[in-house]
Amino acid sequence: MAVSGKLASFRLPPLPTVSELIKLYNLRAEKQLSQNFLLDLRLTVGPGPGGLTRSILNAGATDLLVVEKDSRFIPGLKLLSEAAPGRLRIVHGDILTYRMDRGFPASICQPWEADPPNLHIIGNLPFSVSTPLIISWLENIANRTGPFAYGRTQLTLTFQKEVAERLTASTKSRQRSRLSIMAQYLCTVHHRFTIPGKAFVPKPKVDVGVVHFTPLVQPLIRQPFKLVEKMVRNLFQFRRKYCHRGIGMLFPEACRDALTEELMRKADVEPTLRPTELTIPHVKALADVYAHMCARDPLLLGYDFREELRLKRLVKRRGPREGTPASPRQPN
Repeated sequence: MAVSGKLASFRLPPLPTVSELIKLYNLRAEKQLSQNFLLDLRLTVGPGPGGLTRSILNAGATDLLVVEKDSRFIPGLKLLSEAAPGRLRIVHGDILTYRMDRGFPASICQPWEADPPNLHIIGNLPFSVSTPLIISWLENIANRTGPFAYGRTQLTLTFQKEVAERLTASTKSRQRSRLSIMAQYLCTVHHRFTIPGKAFVPKPKVDVGVVHFTPLVQPLIRQPFKLVEKMVRNLFQFRRKYCHRGIGMLFPEACRDALTEELMRKADVEPTLRPTELTIPHVKALADVYAHMCARDPLLLGYDFREELRLKRLVKRRGPREGTPASPRQPN
């Protein structure tokens, strides 16, 4: 959900409790949708049955836009909308596809170099969508699109505790990962607090971390998002190996060794560092040199070693193509 503006003070009129709404509308958390309800209003951080929405309205939000995919929750949200006339807008849709850049007036826009706009994205996300959604929003930040067309919109989101720790992990940390680099080169990221699993119904098997993001005025790596994401994804696919192992997968097998050596040398990065030991300046140097190599040979950027491996396996299963001479026999 996204919030714009704030009243000096406001209290909702008496309403059924969130627990009562769940009983009233016979709501049940759906396992296949990764749903868990947070009922304690002291902790509320999607809309769901309305706990988070209620807390935000009580905090004085003047314009609250909620995006809810599950139609079962819409009646309860409409109750809240009637209790706060003109302040709650309900979108029955999927947050993964909703065009948030169309949700608010242009008047709230701020220049990117200025303070963040009077807009805040808040979400208690199902674990199944939290990682793909934050990657999508990070790409929006890099391109200043979506909810970041208004400026450096801030986010406060929930994640499985382990994911929250990855997002905020420092260099050499055991939790350092692809998410750490991708989030931290674009944002200031803070793990605000942890919510114990027992606060949710039904209780998930893990605790939940609340993470706050503020986009940086200037990203720490100034290369296209797709290029950086490809570089980092390759680095961390062999997280326990030396970093040159993952870097090598950026290049076709025929020229892999030579191009890997060139990239590491020009970036001045020690090939025997582990991916978790790489700082963002290290990744910046690697991305800058890789971008230069892709400009020299545009086919490199589209190369995917997995596709090369898939084709090799396909050829091996099928055997030599019809009309292809067999390998000559070796003499006895």
